[in-house]
Amino acid sequence: MANLKEVRIRIASVNNTKQLTTAMKLVSASKLRKAQNNIQKLRPYAGKLKEIMNRISASMDELPEGGVFDVRKPEKILCVVYSSNKGLCGAFNSNLGKHLKAFVETEYPEQLKAGNIDYYSVGSKVPVFMKKYGVVFSKAYNDLIDKPNYEDLEKLASELIQEYIDSRYDAIHLFYNEFKNAATQRPIEETFLPFEMSDDEGGVAETDYLMEPEEEEMFKTLVPKTLKIQMFKALLDSVASEHGARMTAMHKATDNATELLKELKLSYNKARQAAITNEIIEIVSGAEALKG
Repeated sequence: MANLKEVRIRIASVNNTKQLTTAMKLVSASKLRKAQNNIQKLRPYAGKLKEIMNRISASMDELPEGGVFDVRKPEKILCVVYSSNKGLCGAFNSNLGKHLKAFVETEYPEQLKAGNIDYYSVGSKVPVFMKKYGVVFSKAYNDLIDKPNYEDLEKLASELIQEYIDSRYDAIHLFYNEFKNAATQRPIEETFLPFEMSDDEGGVAETDYLMEPEEEEMFKTLVPKTLKIQMFKALLDSVASEHGARMTAMHKATDNATELLKELKLSYNKARQAAITNEIIEIVSGAEALKG
């Protein structure tokens, strides 16, 4: 009977876990719809902004020099990493951490050896993952993940732009999970600074536009806007990816709990039937002994 009690306790425990994972799955699905809607609305805007930038740059004799366009020898590097503040989202954070580690070791081995790479975090989980590799994050902006909004992200983008202009860093990279769908998130790296124009010239018409103000002034005005939108898009991508990864992880956990419950209930019924059979045998044996 002790065995039956243990199985009943396990059944109750797994059932409670299943209820919890089901609830978390529903919550993540609800948050995912909003996050997915946000990133899907921003992507056309970001794409059109890049198209405008390409059109203006195509009509200019040469791009401005200095500032965010200044390409320097990469001696001091900054990596800005978007992750999550919460767990239970599968390999969402660990895959991004591995991607960050591989990129730095491949692209900047000398700077890594010299300790000339700094890390900023937007989300607390990747810094925890990277501790085992001796990576320390110097600044954290983890509140941006919980309530993502453009105004707060704009402050961070302006800070990074100024740090690059002041030559504190020679290159700044963004690391985040790009949202594909609820089941697919892809860890990627994007160069934030120095500012680079897209190599894709498709769709840029060779038309002499009349612009006011002049192309160069308009270009300089749109560049900071483009950079800030790039950072905000990375944030929304990361948030949507997190909810998608957590919903998928909780869905799998719920399915596993359901299968485990079936096995436990089958084991319980078998053990209960065996106990009943033993009791019947004992009763019959006792009755036969009395007759004898």
